[in-house]
Amino acid sequence: MADSLTAVQSGYDRWAAVYDHDANPLPALEEPIVRQAVGDPRGLRALDLGCGTGRHALWLASVGAEVTAVDFSAGMLAEAREKPGADRIQFLAHDLQTRLPLADGMFQLVVSGLVLEHLGDLNHFFAEIRRLLRPTGRAVVSAMHPAMFLRGSQARFTDPASGELVQPGSLAHTLSAMIMAVARSGLVLSDLCEFAPDQEFACRYPRAEKYVDWPMLVVLQLSH
Repeated sequence: MADSLTAVQSGYDRWAAVYDHDANPLPALEEPIVRQAVGDPRGLRALDLGCGTGRHALWLASVGAEVTAVDFSAGMLAEAREKPGADRIQFLAHDLQTRLPLADGMFQLVVSGLVLEHLGDLNHFFAEIRRLLRPTGRAVVSAMHPAMFLRGSQARFTDPASGELVQPGSLAHTLSAMIMAVARSGLVLSDLCEFAPDQEFACRYPRAEKYVDWPMLVVLQLSH
């Protein structure tokens, strides 16, 4: 398992330069769904786990949340820090597979987008979410749907410098593995939804054409 994930950090460092511009359909499908699940975060102390180039963190900050954003890719964090509004966010370089240097119960909201496939220990990840949430807090966690792996799909990009197809490293966690990790953490699973692109979405994001009506995304809503 560890060998499958050894290149994740370096892979995302390389991906950072083009991540926002390679017409990846999965973040495009995911963003509005996560925002709807989050609702109004104004005034909330929010944590973005695996923030990448900052797409969720920047939105949260722009609508009035107090945001801490965590990622272990220096390249991704560098991209995020250059964007308008980044000065309102506290960025932290840290590996999500280890305990975060943050106090218990600091946050009212935790968001994590498309990170689970890059983690070996889901039990630790969800236990950390529970530790960091206030008793009245909630979390929204999205992931590539396990059904995508049945089609040979996982996180990947073409390096613009070399033309190389790079797969940083992914693990095909099942839905049951996600749900049981949530249960073991003590978090309450309040909602789990699965999403597939339709034809209209595929017209805007042609790489999704072969996945029309096929589950691409799963979103979990959790409470303390």
